[in-house]
Amino acid sequence: MEPFFRRVFSVAKRVLRQLQHDKRFIGLSLMVPVAIIYVLYVFFDSLNNPLLNANAYVFPFGAYIVHFLTFVLTAIVLVRERVTETLTRMMVNGYQQLEIILGYLIAYSTLATGQSLLVLVEITWLFKLDYSFATLASIYLVMWLLAVISMALAIFVSNFANNEGQVFPFIPLVTLPGMFLSGMVISIEVLPEWAQVLSRFTPVYYATEVLHALTSGGNLWDESAALLSLPAYGFVVLVLASFTLRDND
Repeated sequence: MEPFFRRVFSVAKRVLRQLQHDKRFIGLSLMVPVAIIYVLYVFFDSLNNPLLNANAYVFPFGAYIVHFLTFVLTAIVLVRERVTETLTRMMVNGYQQLEIILGYLIAYSTLATGQSLLVLVEITWLFKLDYSFATLASIYLVMWLLAVISMALAIFVSNFANNEGQVFPFIPLVTLPGMFLSGMVISIEVLPEWAQVLSRFTPVYYATEVLHALTSGGNLWDESAALLSLPAYGFVVLVLASFTLRDND
């Protein structure tokens, strides 16, 4: 197992070195969600409706923004790696599919860590939320897990695209159902049965379930099934990604 982990961390180190030189990608990953969260604040503040409890929506929306941007940016970068034949060279040098995928995931998780923290802090500050440290830490964990899963999804989807243009049709297909079928906007129970079943296939559904419980005064144990579904979902996606990873045609 030691050579396996050594090769995984070797891939991660190479990707991290590459990220250090890609200041534009880092800037987009960190600053775009900050800007969108501010627009979200302006939107809720402009509604000025005392009957609307913004606290029930802001963290699920924040998590969705992280999910959307992480998926888009990671998918595009991974396709670029294939176009430049970086993946081909790693496979020729003996790296296995799972080693490559885990290496990329570890490297990009550093961005997910910073991105999720920025969104959490900004939402808490702008909306003047007064949750306990334990609740905020739990919310952060959910957002971070969703971001990592979004990267795994992006790796999986990028396996079916040969250039950046072919990624774009996947963006609405993967990300938009998460908004409409997650219970973020309306309750899942009012949707048709087929939509309720379909909602279980999007990770945003499980994240929203946990976030609603946390912002309503609950804790992680209250939604342990939904919480555990997030890493399970990510594991399944990683397995699928490792089986479908290929070099450039």
